[in-house]
Amino acid sequence: MKRSLTILIMLIVFLLFTTGCWNSRELNELAITLAMGLDRATDGQYLVTAQVVNPGEVAGKGGGATGHSPVIIYQATGKTVFEAIRRITKESPRKIYPSHLRILVIGESLAKEGLGKPLDLLSRDWELRSDFNIAVAKGMRAEDILKVPTSLEKIPANSLFSTLETSAKAWTATNAVTLDELIANIVMDGKQPVLTGIRADIKGDKKTALGKQNVEMIDFPARLRFQELAVFDRDKLVGWLNEKQSITYSVITNKEHSTTVNITCPKGGKAVYEVKKSNTEMKGKVKNGKPEIDLHIYVEGDVGEVECQIDLTKPESIDQLEDSYEKGSEKMFQQSIKQVQENNKVDIFGFGEAIHRADPIAWKQLKKDWDKHFENVSVNIKVQGEIRRVGTISNSFLDKLK
Repeated sequence: MKRSLTILIMLIVFLLFTTGCWNSRELNELAITLAMGLDRATDGQYLVTAQVVNPGEVAGKGGGATGHSPVIIYQATGKTVFEAIRRITKESPRKIYPSHLRILVIGESLAKEGLGKPLDLLSRDWELRSDFNIAVAKGMRAEDILKVPTSLEKIPANSLFSTLETSAKAWTATNAVTLDELIANIVMDGKQPVLTGIRADIKGDKKTALGKQNVEMIDFPARLRFQELAVFDRDKLVGWLNEKQSITYSVITNKEHSTTVNITCPKGGKAVYEVKKSNTEMKGKVKNGKPEIDLHIYVEGDVGEVECQIDLTKPESIDQLEDSYEKGSEKMFQQSIKQVQENNKVDIFGFGEAIHRADPIAWKQLKKDWDKHFENVSVNIKVQGEIRRVGTISNSFLDKLK
């Protein structure tokens, strides 16, 4: 009995060291896809555009020696996104491999129809991670965005990903939204999703702008720019925010990392307030059956630039600049919220969620037609701005020139 048990244990140990990966695939069998675009084709099917890395042009010190493009575009149509991706193999010698996807671009026309169906595959496919960013091609098709070559970054997908991440941290009007966050907002009660917009600005001849010459010029004719935010009602695109509204959204939803704000000086002229830290506390309540929101926005920052006559060595001057920032911001936030209520009519700020947390019983009645209630929600805003530093100098040398 002991002998049989010993043999069995040895066999198990032996098998552990002889197993392999049953579904392993070599890198030279895969088409590494870093960017993908989704559009509606003319025949009503889905058009999938895959931006695939050309490994011979990006690997090692000799990368790019042949002068070929660092990426290759493959496209196919299908009744479903999955079918279109598989159809790409009719022209691609390797199977599309999206595990390293950096960005997904969705054409505006498809976004207006709804993202729910195409997003199902992306959330279900085990080969896809959910940490890639998603953007909407503003007034364009996604395929046109992915065909623009970029400078600095050889691979356009990496350029798009890095630009969006940098812009979201340095300029409040843009937001990096991942797949998980988008789906969570689509299914959430009391908050609707937003996505950052992107468009290609093309000057002159389109053939030249989308060719190799685009990255060989100092002032290249085709540039990819991230725009303001796209507003969704569940999974359907219903409108766009302007820059001030986009900034307001980021501040209220605690997505402001850093930005710059022009403020008015007491004697005229302007200064720049550089936001370093921002936190918004949102509280909901129901008074006499009507929902109400209180926003307390706390901001810390520095004086980034001075173009006015002001003595920054005096504490009262700092107080005046802080007061100017607070009043100007409160006015802008109020106006932007009102515009979203009147024009877009969907709650992107999460006011409904705040009401739900504060009064679950009242929310059961309000959520049935929350969009109607949202249009009339009263919002009380209190901005508290503090200036921590004025830079390496106190007063500007411009005073000496006057």
